[in-house]
Amino acid sequence: MIHPSAIVSTESQIGENVTIGVGAIIEEGVVIGAGCVIEPYSILKRGTILSDDVKIHSHAVVGGLPQDLSFDEVTVSGVRVGQRTVIREGVTLNRASKEGGYTEIGSDCFLMAFSHVAHDCCLGDHVVLANNVMLAGFASVDDYAFIGGGVAVHQFSRIGESVMISGNTALSKDAPPYVMIAERDDLIGLNLVGLKRRKFSRDEILDIKECYRYVYGEMGNYRKLAASAMAEGVGKKPQGQKFLRFFETGERGFVKPRYKSSKVER
Repeated sequence: MIHPSAIVSTESQIGENVTIGVGAIIEEGVVIGAGCVIEPYSILKRGTILSDDVKIHSHAVVGGLPQDLSFDEVTVSGVRVGQRTVIREGVTLNRASKEGGYTEIGSDCFLMAFSHVAHDCCLGDHVVLANNVMLAGFASVDDYAFIGGGVAVHQFSRIGESVMISGNTALSKDAPPYVMIAERDDLIGLNLVGLKRRKFSRDEILDIKECYRYVYGEMGNYRKLAASAMAEGVGKKPQGQKFLRFFETGERGFVKPRYKSSKVER
């Protein structure tokens, strides 16, 4: 059902059982999957692709131009949103800055009011962004991460699987899987409650704990400590191995425990 006041380009593709509300704008080249709901006064700009059963709430803007002074508007790029993702009021999702690229939002995500996902970001599945979260360009967020209200994430930062970040945190480093972060890049331990809610087994959690202690229980370079742990066979479960492999890449350095000296080599 398309409301008569909605502006829908004839060059867009609309799936079955789609609802488009009052005053919504759907530009050319937009693809909307079956069962999607586009609420009043939301805007889907060219290059936007929605999978099935996505819900876009009022005044959200999906596919806006990258906030990059060097961006050329003729660049062909877009935003892809996975199945059943909910985008609440006033959310802004910018399209990619690279030719043929996409800002990626996974399936079953929940992006709360006025959160912002900048150009070229990549979100996994089941990611939650609370109100007013700000993700800068090229940030990545893995599956089941929860980012609290007002969190600011620096460009190119990586957030691992099942990471929990408390409200108003400033994150400028990479956060490995399964940890909790607060204040300014402060690592405050493992997200054990989140792991139990995901029904990780006792053995899986113990393996993650061992990997965590190996890397963060010593003074030294985290990348080298993680490599040493893998060489010694620490991390027998896939989850522990994923934690250790996270340290193999990245450009921003890694979060550190708040109780350790800032002079320790990272």
